[in-house]
Amino acid sequence: MEKKTFLVTGAAGFIGFNFSKKLLNEGHKVYGIDNFDKYYSIKLKYKRARYLKKYKNFIFLKINIEEMDKLKKINIKKIDHVFHFAAQAGVRYSAINPKKYINTNILGTINVLKFIRDKKPKSTFFASSSSVYGDSKKFPLKENDNLKPKNIYATSKMINELSARSFSKNFNLNIYGLRFFTIYGDWGRPDMLLYKIFKSTMEKKYIELNNKGNHIRDFTYIDDVTNILYNLVFKKIKKKYDIFNICSNKPIHIGKMIKEIQNQNINLKVKMINKNKLDVFKTHGDNSKILKLLKNFKFTKFNDVFKDSYKWYLKNNKNLIF
Repeated sequence: MEKKTFLVTGAAGFIGFNFSKKLLNEGHKVYGIDNFDKYYSIKLKYKRARYLKKYKNFIFLKINIEEMDKLKKINIKKIDHVFHFAAQAGVRYSAINPKKYINTNILGTINVLKFIRDKKPKSTFFASSSSVYGDSKKFPLKENDNLKPKNIYATSKMINELSARSFSKNFNLNIYGLRFFTIYGDWGRPDMLLYKIFKSTMEKKYIELNNKGNHIRDFTYIDDVTNILYNLVFKKIKKKYDIFNICSNKPIHIGKMIKEIQNQNINLKVKMINKNKLDVFKTHGDNSKILKLLKNFKFTKFNDVFKDSYKWYLKNNKNLIF
């Protein structure tokens, strides 16, 4: 297979790092962008970046996507594909610092769209989120369902989709949105539920369980995500602009998951708290669209890898500075 050149924004982030690693292992060249934002452990992000720098075909660029002048100065003769993951994450933090989501997620993404407008890569994929659907009574959620974002984070992702669709249409660009559903796995973010669980068991402290565990989430394994994205690059997508749910279509009730963990002789202490108004009750995505395109793709079952993820965390948490 012909080797390609990729530009990955947010390369020191959870998904950006894992996908860059996948590309590098397949022999492709990767230019990785990140600004080491302080939203969570910078040391963890530096660890990820140093890991990628071990590959001779990885070039790191410390750039903030909010600064268009620095994006313009990127001197790459040819970019085959762009993956835009850089963003301000976190639903609850969006109520504390909404301006950050406007500057990074909305204006920063517009800067990236301007960049690809000028560079004209073969395709661009950008990270959206299952949060754009908001609370729904009809499941599984399909890509053509109405969007009802209920917080600034989700709204910023919806605006990104509208902006990308506009750029695709007006400048004849191949752009595709990826609505991620609760990604988990190695090298994950410390503010994610599973890592909070792992940390609480290790430190023998209570974990606060939002809505008393009465939530449902469509957990999607990071290795499945990177394999899907890699396969998408080499598939012929008929439309110039399209949206794909990236999900397992196997939702899990959080309360039941907690009980199963406790039944596995894992010492997990739980404190029940009331529901946060910014959170949706349930995420459950329909993945038939992506499966139709990728044919025989098989998703990893949560129970098959949960223990491996836990063991990985116990082994690496001190070195990775969670």
